[in-house]
Amino acid sequence: MNYNITQLKAEVERELTKNILPFWINKMPDTENGGFFGQIDANNKIIKDAPKGGILNSRILWTFSAAFRLTGNPQYLEMAERAKEYLLSKFIDKTYGGVYWQLDAQGNATDTKKQIYNLGFAIYGLSEYYRVSNDVQALEEAIKLFNLIELHSYDPLNNGYFEAFTREWGEIADMRLSAKDANEKKTMNTHLHILEPYTNLYRVWKSPDLKHKIQNLIRIFLDNILNKDNHHLGLFFDEEWNSKSDSFSYGHDIEAAWLIHEAAIEIDDKALLAEVRKHILPIVDAALEGYQADGSLAYEYDAETRHTDTERHWWVQAESIVGAYDAYELSKDAKYLDVVFRTWEYIKAYIIDKKHGEWIWSRMPDGNIHPTQDKAGFWKCPYHNGRMCMELMARI
Repeated sequence: MNYNITQLKAEVERELTKNILPFWINKMPDTENGGFFGQIDANNKIIKDAPKGGILNSRILWTFSAAFRLTGNPQYLEMAERAKEYLLSKFIDKTYGGVYWQLDAQGNATDTKKQIYNLGFAIYGLSEYYRVSNDVQALEEAIKLFNLIELHSYDPLNNGYFEAFTREWGEIADMRLSAKDANEKKTMNTHLHILEPYTNLYRVWKSPDLKHKIQNLIRIFLDNILNKDNHHLGLFFDEEWNSKSDSFSYGHDIEAAWLIHEAAIEIDDKALLAEVRKHILPIVDAALEGYQADGSLAYEYDAETRHTDTERHWWVQAESIVGAYDAYELSKDAKYLDVVFRTWEYIKAYIIDKKHGEWIWSRMPDGNIHPTQDKAGFWKCPYHNGRMCMELMARI
């Protein structure tokens, strides 16, 4: 295959600026109630009365802040400002602190639980917005959320972070991030999306305490979450770090590989970075066990049924490109560059929606487009595919 990296950069920049971001600018702002609509369904219909999720709002904030940082397009900063204002005015709990999980279409809180994953994304968005705006309020709110996570979620006895709490920060029976998750107190996914925003916050706030927390999170991944036998990341754990599942997620494996690497680089801990780099390629190689002949990455492996779910999710394809490119930069091994180019060809052929804009949710194992999953919504945001484009634009 011809590895034309210059052309790849031009293509992903065009995809970001001509397809992904215009979709969100033109279709998602809710001019009647503020913020953004909560859903565009699988048939590309805006659901105006859909609930609004904190994760979607924070990911829009991060994406458009980062896009403005890379391109200087003032339209992107306007979108970021809209997301920031709505986050601070509607999603932040003024009484108990933290971020509401869900609002109704009018902006009233309907699910007030404190999911730590959700707080993490608010930090991610607010810290990125501060990078491009120097808006002190955004930085202050991000630091408040960091302090709340450390106060309420950090486990000083066994290390790590608990999943979720009630609005008042009490214990909550159902800690799951989504219906498909196991109801366990600690998960790989939440720890990954605490590490990611903490790393971004450190770019603008060089707190020694924050650096220590990032170092600790990296150690948790190396010592508790990473399975040293197969190089996959465990998914669910009890509070003492006993693994509660032998299944693994190819997409999360390859996403974690580059995010852990990024964190170790950012805090400039040379000994820890050297240790991390021993594990990056084995994690990526383990993730690529799910790589398919058509250039896509499968979703996950269920150890209980010994079944590989070969649904091709949009976000898994995006993260596989960033993870493989990071592995190529580290190793200079062309096999990773091959993954980058083959997956991009797959995305162009099967995931990008050339008619309606943005990307579809997924292709089913039989090749058909997923018939019911959102085009935009609670989990379908511009962050994975937008970030993939921006990572390649910045790295190439």
